Amino acid sequence: MKINIITTGGTIDKIYFDAKSDYQIGDPVIGELLHRIGVELEFSVTPLMRKDSLDLTDADRQLIVDKVASADSDYILVTHGTDSMVKTGKCIKEQVPHKRVMLTGALQPAAFRETDAVFNIGCAMGALQSVQPGAYIAMNGQVFDVMRVRKNVEANRFELL
Repeated sequence: MKINIITTGGTIDKIYFDAKSDYQIGDPVIGELLHRIGVELEFSVTPLMRKDSLDLTDADRQLIVDKVASADSDYILVTHGTDSMVKTGKCIKEQVPHKRVMLTGALQPAAFRETDAVFNIGCAMGALQSVQPGAYIAMNGQVFDVMRVRKNVEANRFELL
């Protein structure tokens, strides 16, 4: 089984620049993380964009959907910012229902010591291998159907609708 990983940016890839007191989205970190934790599955990483999910346009979402549709595997992991992850997931589910697609991200940058990125990626990789075709979100140790989840901004977590 091969897993295609598509990166779109978001907090998971953010880098903090102390001198500027600013975050910017850096290079995708998922390939390095997967090698570091010893993942033995075959995977490829396709960096598609470096955007905060609040800045994604409908054209950006269509580009993500098109990349998922043209991937050479039926198992796809998309790293994505959490603020509009559900919206992108719904677009994927509607247009590419025959593939298994898992979206994940982080509430803290992967570069931070206290990050949820590695846990979310591990959960997403494992869950992707056992779900039926469709689009899902793996966050906070849970796997959600994109049609039945929301981000609770106040509690900073994902939850069932």
